[in-house]
Amino acid sequence: MANMKAGSLLELRRRLLGLGSDPAVLGLLDPAMDADRIISATIEPSADKRHPLADWVHTRDAAHMLAWSLNGTTPPALASRSAKARRGPVPAAPLLSAPERGRFFSQLRDTAEAAARAGEDGILLHRQALYLCSYDRSREAISWMSHALNVRRDLIVARGWTPHWAAARSTATALVRLGDSQPLRDFIDRSMADNDTAEAANLNYWAYWLGAIREPQANDGFMRDRPTVWEPLRLMRGLVEGLDQAPGYVDLYAHSLWALLSSQPWLPLASAELANRLEQRTAQLLDDDRISKRSRHELSSVHYVLRENRA
Repeated sequence: MANMKAGSLLELRRRLLGLGSDPAVLGLLDPAMDADRIISATIEPSADKRHPLADWVHTRDAAHMLAWSLNGTTPPALASRSAKARRGPVPAAPLLSAPERGRFFSQLRDTAEAAARAGEDGILLHRQALYLCSYDRSREAISWMSHALNVRRDLIVARGWTPHWAAARSTATALVRLGDSQPLRDFIDRSMADNDTAEAANLNYWAYWLGAIREPQANDGFMRDRPTVWEPLRLMRGLVEGLDQAPGYVDLYAHSLWALLSSQPWLPLASAELANRLEQRTAQLLDDDRISKRSRHELSSVHYVLRENRA
């Protein structure tokens, strides 16, 4: 589809919509093509073309499409939709073959290493390639990933906003995938909490990742300043869903929800259903003695805001 003429692609979209296709599924065509571009550029690198991860901040939807191809995990946006029966055998997912997956991750690690040597020009590519490398769960990959991330721990201990803040955040979240959640807690304490620029950057990062900022971004610079078009309710919904779906990142979700509701306490009034879900989840987490002291304090504040701002 990426090789179609723009007019033909637009006509196909409209035709599929007219035939009764789900608009939400049609909306995933763009991230699906982005995932294809990333896979193709990684498996078959070209010396005269920049990698797509070097010129565009990829989104959660694109990441989910990549995961579908790399490990067979169905994107959450499609998980609740049952596939219609077809004639003959049909693969359960658009999963790459084992040799293709091996080549993709091998080349991606090479790409990350080359980007690290490129200095400032390689920051975005290195950050995004390194994060996607964490999708590979082979023994060799985990060893490489552990080394690559641990040599960057100095980024996590920097206080407040720095030009490498986004890279530090990605490093801390990727370490959670390896079973080490302490760096993320340290990052929240030192590089986010009590710093207005860093707090805004975190919410901007989430807003883009979760689709509350719809305009594509060429680099991480947008995180420093709040964009003019920002959808707080959409962001809140995405964070509430993540609080359920990603228990390993509970500290990051808790802090982000606290920051969002502290700055916009009216949000629970915009959706009673969403506020009820969040209230139930925070109550469950507050009864869990495994959450951090900071998360407990911030979730208690969230719980208070929810009780005081209800329709």
